[in-house]
Amino acid sequence: MLSGRVALVTGGSGGIGAALCRALAAEGAIVAVGYRDRSELAGSIVQEIEDAGGRAASFPADLLVPRASELLVDAVESALGPVDVLVSNHGHAHRASFDEVDVGAWDETLAINLRAPFLLAQRVIPGMKDRGFGRILFVSSVAGFTGGIVGPHYAASKAGLHGLTHFLASRVAEAGITVNALAPALIEHTDMLPGDPGYLQRTIPVGRLGQPSEVADMAIAMLRNAYLTSKVIALDGGMHPR
Repeated sequence: MLSGRVALVTGGSGGIGAALCRALAAEGAIVAVGYRDRSELAGSIVQEIEDAGGRAASFPADLLVPRASELLVDAVESALGPVDVLVSNHGHAHRASFDEVDVGAWDETLAINLRAPFLLAQRVIPGMKDRGFGRILFVSSVAGFTGGIVGPHYAASKAGLHGLTHFLASRVAEAGITVNALAPALIEHTDMLPGDPGYLQRTIPVGRLGQPSEVADMAIAMLRNAYLTSKVIALDGGMHPR
């Protein structure tokens, strides 16, 4: 289902993003590795995919800038072809209590974590409709369910992604487009662990941190499934039963 399709992964140079890129390439997708400023890491992921016989390219974008989402998709489609799979994985997390979050921090977090995913989806959906196929996956966080500990700005941005998922999914399903969100928590080898890994793993029922490859495995299962849409799936080692 994913073979030969162009898949754009934002935040592709990070731990989870790199795992997503590798997993999509293993499915035969043509991978667009979106990144902000870690060009060497993005380039190494592209090289790794190409060395394995796949096709990939990297694309810089500062998604804090409103037009960056549109320009990123324009660049990907010009170089690789129409985007059939959007994995909006990028994110911004700055830990702060509710009384420490000023207007600037609030606006920056919401712009990167919520506005940019919407603008990306808004840009790719018309083409997906024309082709009768599309997969959109927002990478969220269990903080969107629980509030988490990073801060109110982060929790609000992730909860907003859940609402956006449900709004879009019901309006594009008949066109062959699925829209879902994946909400991981406490994943190793990422920049967003909110504390000491040794302590954090003791709070997880399975007794360890999650792996980026496990997030990617779940993402691929969701992207493959044409009957799964408008769902937010938590991946948290059993921390928050639902």
